[in-house]
Amino acid sequence: TDLGEYIIQLRGEHPSHIIAPAVHLTREQVEADFRRVHTHLDPLRNLTEPVTLLSEARTILRQKYAEADIGVTGANFLIAETGSSVIVTNEGNGDLTQLLGKCHVVFASIEKMVPTLEDTAQILRVLARSATGQESTVYATFSTGPKRAADVDGPEEYHVILLDNGRSAMLGTEFEDMLRCIRCGACMNHCPVYHAVGGHTYGSVYPGPMGAVLTPGLSGIDKAGNLPNASTFCGRCEAVCPMHIPLPKMMRHWREKEFEQHLQPKVARSGLGVWAFTARRPALYRTLVSFGMPILSAMAGAKRRFAALPLAGGWTKWRDLPAPEGRTFLQQVRQGERPAVSARGTVLPKARLPIAAAKAAAARAAAAEALDAATTAAKAAATAAAAATSGTGASA
Repeated sequence: TDLGEYIIQLRGEHPSHIIAPAVHLTREQVEADFRRVHTHLDPLRNLTEPVTLLSEARTILRQKYAEADIGVTGANFLIAETGSSVIVTNEGNGDLTQLLGKCHVVFASIEKMVPTLEDTAQILRVLARSATGQESTVYATFSTGPKRAADVDGPEEYHVILLDNGRSAMLGTEFEDMLRCIRCGACMNHCPVYHAVGGHTYGSVYPGPMGAVLTPGLSGIDKAGNLPNASTFCGRCEAVCPMHIPLPKMMRHWREKEFEQHLQPKVARSGLGVWAFTARRPALYRTLVSFGMPILSAMAGAKRRFAALPLAGGWTKWRDLPAPEGRTFLQQVRQGERPAVSARGTVLPKARLPIAAAKAAAARAAAAEALDAATTAAKAAATAAAAATSGTGASA
């Protein structure tokens, strides 16, 4: 939101979400920032309610709008048919930015270009519903050049500055579909990784799955190679994307490019090479695993976790590594056991069900079904015989 942008500017932060940039902050944090920056106001003023915070921000910003000579905005869309720029907001500050200054400057990236007004209307409906669940945003402002002689308000000058920043280099590549993104934020709203780590972890103004694809294209995979690796490939982002952008597929492409360019650490590349060598040889793989699992299980001790482990420092630096139980899944099956599973599908490692018992139960069920079928057939045969005898007597 417009207010959210103002708050993170006061804090010197990147937005944590492209739709709600200050969603990571609490009311208390915003209050502290306002008291720190707005020192000319009464220090005893009441800022305990969101409405009072909003009122104070409005007072500060309205004065800035009235004094500014130039208003700078972005654009959700640029309409080629009319030469218009479009911004959508829920608070209306964008209108003040465009109308009150003598000059309006629009900064927009090249993929924001839309052919016609009709195309814009359709995408606007999709944008609002995917972003916030609204039928439409509160404000959708179309600006088409400076004010005319008969206009009451508006800027005297109007400039549009198109930004490329690596986007044209994505054309004709496997990442071209990313340029269809309308910045609705639906992908990050459903991303389990984004929910776990937050938007600032991505180190860019574009967090979440869309940032994991777009940022490497703009900054280079050598500088943002960690982003496409931050994915579970659950596919939720692609499923909810209103523009049907294949985000998981493109993240895999970035991973491949990172590997091809030898950008991964040497230890990681060597580890992947060893794993690939053994994975292609099932007998060797099973042998190594059968020896390795008991050893790691014994090393973990009673805590069943590793606070540090060779070759796993990237993980254990921030969190413990769970220890294996000591037996592989195949070993459990061969020993006549299988892990018990809860109603939610979670494996219960301490409770096990013998496979022999399950087989016996299945055999009993099959025998019961066979007995029922035989009984039904016998009854049907007896009924048919009785009917035949009755029919013969009647004829005689």
